[in-house]
Amino acid sequence: MKTEAISLEKNALRSKAKRSKAQIAKIKARRGAISLVRGLLMLGLCFMIIQPIITRFATSIMPEKDLYDGTIILLPRNPTLKNFEDAFNLLGLTWSWNNSLLNTAWTSVLVAVCQVVSCTLVAYGFARYDFPLKKFWFGCTVMLIVIPPQTIAAPLVSSFSNFDIFGIVRALNNGKALNLKGSVIPYAFMSLTCMGLKNGLYIYMLRQYFRNVPKSLEEAAYIDGCGTMHTFTKIMLPDAVPIIMSCFLFAVVWQWTDIFYARNFLSSNIYAVKLSTMVSSMAYYFSQEAGSAVVISNAKSQQFLSIGVVICSIPLIILYCFTQKTFVKSLAMTGSKE
Repeated sequence: MKTEAISLEKNALRSKAKRSKAQIAKIKARRGAISLVRGLLMLGLCFMIIQPIITRFATSIMPEKDLYDGTIILLPRNPTLKNFEDAFNLLGLTWSWNNSLLNTAWTSVLVAVCQVVSCTLVAYGFARYDFPLKKFWFGCTVMLIVIPPQTIAAPLVSSFSNFDIFGIVRALNNGKALNLKGSVIPYAFMSLTCMGLKNGLYIYMLRQYFRNVPKSLEEAAYIDGCGTMHTFTKIMLPDAVPIIMSCFLFAVVWQWTDIFYARNFLSSNIYAVKLSTMVSSMAYYFSQEAGSAVVISNAKSQQFLSIGVVICSIPLIILYCFTQKTFVKSLAMTGSKE
């Protein structure tokens, strides 16, 4: 009897082991299938993002005859960098401090710093303080996100073309107003007063972040004798560095490719402005080079636009490679928890 019981018990254990192995195999197969599907989806998504850049780069190194060859899909038969040399001349990318790319870089950084400083202060005020018409003013901030800046383009251009502050400028300048167009001053003024490009969005993002930070941190700082500004700079700002960096990156990227404010206020030696007028200046440039009138085909115009887009994208890709950890961290964080 004991022998039969032991054998039955062994058989039961064997069947359980087989079932558990089958279950483990099913779980592994399911996980493998999920990983495979996830990998294919990520591969497809990455291809959708990278494919336009690859296509534009391949087009940019093609000679003109390859553009009309239907047998060439991606790889050119006779790759050349002559197109880049011509595009550099058309876009004002000279070996000097006054080239369009450097002008765009320092303008973008300056405007981004102004926007981040002003938006951080305003967002902290919305998150922590009560003041008259607070909801109304925050509603106006949301309207900055919704209403396109083109709706106030005419009054903005008029104001900065004849800039005056309560008659003070005219009184000090022999009755003449200042024309601030063609400089970065108007855009800096707008950024410092939270009226710049996408400032409403930055205020909203920063406000949501500060609202999620527990008030006990500030209360502990007040008990220790810190004032309002000291608490803000020593307690709140260090914790908010990731979201502030995200707003800074957004500001740099959007300003880098902005054409509306660049045309209205900044100088013409800005990369986005040069890129928007490159096609219209190609005929004159190549006519001078050839010594006679030249007709620019649509394919060649699109090719040079592709070169301009590739050149414009390279600094942004490099910037993201160095700041991706901070950017991802800021999106994942929602504030400190008690």
